[in-house]
Amino acid sequence: MSKICQITGKKAMVGNNVSHSKRRTKRRFNVNLFNKKFYWVEQDCWITLTISAAGLRLINKVGLDAAIKQAVGKGYLTDIKVIN
Repeated sequence: MSKICQITGKKAMVGNNVSHSKRRTKRRFNVNLFNKKFYWVEQDCWITLTISAAGLRLINKVGLDAAIKQAVGKGYLTDIKVIN
């Protein structure tokens, strides 16, 4: 499972740890991801998505169906895991 949000497309960034003496070592800024189950009313089924906190806020704002349509349009969401 890749560490990419299926709704917003957010993924880990790379940066530097900077010590007091200004030495720089590489580090990763990971995304706040979690797996969440949603009931998709339009399709009458449960689905599982790997989303970030920002993706969850977007779903709460515009609705699940609109968020999925946006993600598919932008190419972030390729497959949906349906739970029976």
